[in-house]
Amino acid sequence: MKSTVISILVASALIAGAFMFATRSPEIATVENVYVGHGTQFIDITAKGKYLPHLTAAKADMPTVLRMQTNGTFDCTAALTIPAVGYRSMLPPSGVTEIEIPPQKSGTTLRGVCAMGMYNFEVQFN
Repeated sequence: MKSTVISILVASALIAGAFMFATRSPEIATVENVYVGHGTQFIDITAKGKYLPHLTAAKADMPTVLRMQTNGTFDCTAALTIPAVGYRSMLPPSGVTEIEIPPQKSGTTLRGVCAMGMYNFEVQFN
């Protein structure tokens, strides 16, 4: 009887946690990872075990440079693909890789994904 009650409580906690995780809405990055200089927009994204931030808001209709930062990155996030711009390459284990992105129209979402498809990031242009 006691083990049944414990099993029910554990299962309930797991279901509640899964529900909370599944129903949370992604938020636009609150970190300042976008800046403009000399007419070009720069977006910093970190790749190590995941991409951070996951979601970024950027300005539309201006040249953009993604600055992919790695620091001891030896996982699948180092194998980056950005299908919309035809980018596919291995990032170095440590350093900054700059990827030039042509001006994007308002409403466009640029997605980057790792080689295994497990981790991704989005840049929403408005």
